[in-house]
Amino acid sequence: MPEILLLSCCAPCSCAVIDKLANDGADFAVLFYNPNIAPAAEYEKRRAENEKFCRERGVAFVSLEYDPENWLAAVKGLENEPERGQRCAVCFHFRLKRAMEYAKKNGFAAVSSVLGVSRYKNLDQVNAAAAEASEETGVPYDFTNWRKGGLEQTRQRLVKETGMYAQNYCGCPFSRRDAG
Repeated sequence: MPEILLLSCCAPCSCAVIDKLANDGADFAVLFYNPNIAPAAEYEKRRAENEKFCRERGVAFVSLEYDPENWLAAVKGLENEPERGQRCAVCFHFRLKRAMEYAKKNGFAAVSSVLGVSRYKNLDQVNAAAAEASEETGVPYDFTNWRKGGLEQTRQRLVKETGMYAQNYCGCPFSRRDAG
């Protein structure tokens, strides 16, 4: 079993990290667990694009259940929160905790994520959610800041070179109205 489980929100946000880890010979797998993405057709486009990128790089890809009902229950009452608000904190925790539960059950040593890669996300908020989920599950979290080291430029290049499907919102049905 690979050492690190990388929680990916979508191929455009994770491609540079996946590429770097693969090129570095890291022992990792990519996990797609994003019940926040709506509608289901959008979820499926993002899952397929992420899986395709991993397959092309020879990287193990795991897709967990699409579970929007439980996600909606978790964020109930936070529908009108702005991007980077409390809804995002709850969403990050929900997804990271499920990733860590999967990692623990399947023998991974640690979890990392690209949830804070986008400039539209608050990395400190992601890290706080990860720390809480790590404490609750006993699974270590790798706090690598995947925004650094030229990865943003690599991300932009890979998205363009591959013609990757890219979207302009995180997937959350409540943030879409903010996307324009």
